[in-house]
Amino acid sequence: MGNSVMLNGVEYAGEQIAYKDSTYELVSKVAYLIGVPLRIFQNEHEPPKIEIYNRLEQDKNARIIRNLCIIRTAIERNYRKINDIMRMEYRGLLSMPEILPMSSMQQLSNDGISFIKKSSTKLCHHIIEINRLISDRINNCKSLFPIWINWAYIKELFIMPNGLTEDGTKDAADIYYASLSYYPYQMYINWVPMDEGNVLYNDKKFATLLYQWHCDAFTEYSKVSDAGAFVKNNIYDFIDNSEKTVLVVDCENSDPYKLCATLKNLDYEVMQKITAIILFDDVHTATAWRILENYTRIPVEHIMIERIKQNKSLVDIKLTARACQEHYQKQVDSFVIVSSDSDYWGLISSLPDARFLVMIEREKCGPDMKAALAESGIFYCYLDDFYSGNSEDIKKNALFKEMYRWIDNSVHLNVNDMFDAALRNTRIEMSPAERRQFYEKHIRHMTLTIDENGNVSIELKRG
Repeated sequence: MGNSVMLNGVEYAGEQIAYKDSTYELVSKVAYLIGVPLRIFQNEHEPPKIEIYNRLEQDKNARIIRNLCIIRTAIERNYRKINDIMRMEYRGLLSMPEILPMSSMQQLSNDGISFIKKSSTKLCHHIIEINRLISDRINNCKSLFPIWINWAYIKELFIMPNGLTEDGTKDAADIYYASLSYYPYQMYINWVPMDEGNVLYNDKKFATLLYQWHCDAFTEYSKVSDAGAFVKNNIYDFIDNSEKTVLVVDCENSDPYKLCATLKNLDYEVMQKITAIILFDDVHTATAWRILENYTRIPVEHIMIERIKQNKSLVDIKLTARACQEHYQKQVDSFVIVSSDSDYWGLISSLPDARFLVMIEREKCGPDMKAALAESGIFYCYLDDFYSGNSEDIKKNALFKEMYRWIDNSVHLNVNDMFDAALRNTRIEMSPAERRQFYEKHIRHMTLTIDENGNVSIELKRG
């Protein structure tokens, strides 16, 4: 790493702090599944978070994998001792509470899982059966992880190489014994063990290493980090020291999903002191911004701005005019501007009595704008720095909302009207009882079919 030093367990390389401001969602879930002890989660100085432990403890699929991994590690760690007891004293695994965790055995039994078979005469056969169960069930935990992390890489951590054979279990045990101190909390995982420190130190470190182990590069760092205390405290101080704050958004030059993620990751009580969010939106960008009202309880005003010329937006002019109106007529003394457009320097410089905080995006804001803000003592921060690991849910909800809107505008079908028209046109008469029976059998359970080109048709149940 060059000229780097370690301070309080964190590596400093020049001014850059490795893995700074990370989240702990991924490492807590992995720690739970591989069987890291509860006491580690309960220790506030350790990375895994107890709230995630408590959440996953309610999930049967996660519980099964955890307890299988706990027992597998316990056997690997005490293999020779357990093997000698089985051969010399003829005792089974259930009679070794001094070595094996009976609570995990009992929980697996409660969840309907048994890996002990009468035909398993060797200890390695028990490990093979555990490996088979883990291999069969690990995909049940896929939904616990976000879609932006490569599930295949995480899944591989749980699959013992060649683990359904005696040779495979022996090779894994040899590797585990030789490098026990390198394994995370000494729990077995499938990897090439090396001195990486705690690989479950935080999400940034874990994701970086996970991808490196597969000759890949993890780049979605906004998904595994959040703006640090310095940034957040500056925002909170700005709002707390204001009499009246309004957040104004240039929708043309901002990402709705990044802003939603930012608002979700700021303190709720502080953010309620913002009196309004005003969206200045061009008709060409309106759709995505409809989601914002679902993710904040701050009143949202959505101003749609038509174009006089198709190649010229009036958003910046309208936003500037409205900000001046808010300042002079409604006594708004502080503005949070969400935009990476340098055109707003004119607004900032024309309201010397107002206070400003600017939220920008790294790739959209040039150095001149940032230099002007810094020279004027105006704090700015990057939307990109706020945790966006939950943005996939935001995007998915936006997609569903837009698709439902499209369906409502495109599809108008009332099955009762359809049935009445069919009876009229065919001149068929039915009694009320016949009609109800036909409706229940053939119409109520109609289905949609989609062809390879995406065309939808409705199928009535004929049988």
